[in-house]
Amino acid sequence: MQASGTDVNGAPDTNGRKARWAKHREQRRQELIHAAIEAVLHYGPGVDMDQVASVAGVSKPVLYRYFADKSQLWIAVSEHISAIVVDAVAPAVASVREERDLIEATIDAYLRCIEAQPQLYRFVMDHAGIPGVHQLIAVSSRRVAAALAQVIGDRLRALGLDAGPAEPWAYGLVGFVQSVGDWWMAHGRPMRRAALTEYLTTLLWSGIDGVRRSADLPRELAALGDK
Repeated sequence: MQASGTDVNGAPDTNGRKARWAKHREQRRQELIHAAIEAVLHYGPGVDMDQVASVAGVSKPVLYRYFADKSQLWIAVSEHISAIVVDAVAPAVASVREERDLIEATIDAYLRCIEAQPQLYRFVMDHAGIPGVHQLIAVSSRRVAAALAQVIGDRLRALGLDAGPAEPWAYGLVGFVQSVGDWWMAHGRPMRRAALTEYLTTLLWSGIDGVRRSADLPRELAALGDK
């Protein structure tokens, strides 16, 4: 019978201990990230390491055992928040079947998510100057844009239209909505989310629908429209 803490040959099971320690360390690290998020919600986007340590119930040296410096913790917190945004938007993009509804659902899902957690949103944007945070924002944007491009491309192909515009449309839509969303949040949400969603949907859909209508015209008539 194999003794506890040994491998099949009776030698000390160092690999098992390392795996258990790595698992424990990662679990503890996640707990500290969640404590940092709680600190942001409590103290606001300008939270500092002392406040995080207080919420976590540990000393600052303990934090630095798991995160080399403040930037590393801020990046970890931003990664968690960015995942929340992507997870909120992606299902909305995938679930709709009408083209205009697709635009509206994408916009509303994003605005709804940042409106629900204004402190966390402001925290990420205020720390966008940290290289790792900036990269996370860019990666999250690309993930949403790629999913959106696939859905738009599928819609265009189903209509017998060229799917070439799908990717630039998707990236343009994501960048546009992010920019307007930042203005909206920075100005204290001066209008209702539903109204802003409708304004943006109308603007964006007018452009996409115009291209679609032009593509549906007989080639001779479309050419006349260019003169």
